[in-house]
Amino acid sequence: MDNTLFALERLKAVPVSKQTTELVERKGLGHPDYMIDSVCEIASIKLAKYYLERFGRILHYNVDKGLLVGGRAVPRFGGGELLEPIQIIVAGRATLDVRIQGNRYEVPIRRIIEDAVDEFINSNFRFLDPQKHIVVDYRIKQGSADLVSIVDSGTSVPLANDTSFGIGFAPFTTLERIVYNTERMINSESFKSRVKESGEDCKVMGLRVKERIMLTVADGIVSHLTPDLDHYISVKEEIRERVADEAVKMADGHDVSVQVNVGDEIMPGDEGRSRVYLTVTGSSAECGDDGNTGRGNRASGLITPNRQMSLEATAGKNPMSHIGKLYNVAAFRIAERIYDETKAFEEVYVRLLSQIGRRVDQPFSVSIQYLPARTINSSVKSEVESIVRSELQNVTKLVDLILERRFTIF
Repeated sequence: MDNTLFALERLKAVPVSKQTTELVERKGLGHPDYMIDSVCEIASIKLAKYYLERFGRILHYNVDKGLLVGGRAVPRFGGGELLEPIQIIVAGRATLDVRIQGNRYEVPIRRIIEDAVDEFINSNFRFLDPQKHIVVDYRIKQGSADLVSIVDSGTSVPLANDTSFGIGFAPFTTLERIVYNTERMINSESFKSRVKESGEDCKVMGLRVKERIMLTVADGIVSHLTPDLDHYISVKEEIRERVADEAVKMADGHDVSVQVNVGDEIMPGDEGRSRVYLTVTGSSAECGDDGNTGRGNRASGLITPNRQMSLEATAGKNPMSHIGKLYNVAAFRIAERIYDETKAFEEVYVRLLSQIGRRVDQPFSVSIQYLPARTINSSVKSEVESIVRSELQNVTKLVDLILERRFTIF
């Protein structure tokens, strides 16, 4: 860390948990933005592993530009149909041709992208069929010569392929934990077995005003499992009750209220005039919404306007050299270690800045900002610097952990 600018500074701010108003959002498994993030990330992992298996190292690539174009569907109580398929397009740059000792190897990029879509859909959705409901395309071309030369430089430590930064923070607030865990609970296997009508497209918006927490949940109820309006209303109420029960357990004394599918216009006894959130497949991607890589959850797994955040799309980026992924993961690890091990801070923010062409273990700058829980003396400062040094020395080990899907990155 000798060539890195290091700063440890106290923030003059109110901790997020003590601010009057806090907003937190999580886009869930079947949200179009989450879907395209997932496809790009699985494609990234598959491509990296292909390079490692065939050529012994990860070559230049970034498949972090994806678009999901919604289809057209007609849901109805007790049934419905998908009239036009969902289209998924993955774009980016990659090493597509490799020449070794006079032999030319072509990377099977189409197969890798299609396999990524199949894996994600088949592993996570009950009523989406990747063969029937999704059309896959890609726009991936050879990378520019200067970036290829940086990534494929052959140095012992990878070089950053961008001048960018990653940000991490610790700890999560009560609202952040509730919002994250609410979506994960709704999309868990156990929840779906109990409330089978609940779709995978679930978004949770949390608002805290002083000691009051209000959760707004959008859940695309599956139409063929919902025979009529009364059944729909009962499913909404069951989702609301289960979410409220779990949220209260995590609320640390906050008052909790939950609303589900607030856009509904229900006319009791009149299904024809009622407007409700039904889906054929469990996702609004079938008709109601489109998706872009990087528009969804940040590296925390949440969207947190009260926090410092990087706007980089973590999904699809090369984990070896792209700072938009690597430094976001590293920054959260550093922040969590500082908070857990020193027990000296109320909040910690870590900002890692690279310069293109610099070794990834030697950032251009490391900025630690904090709100103290006790006096920050020289011993604490030394411990913080030791944690940072340790994590940066081992930053290249994060690549294998990312490929093993050990981190939440969106």
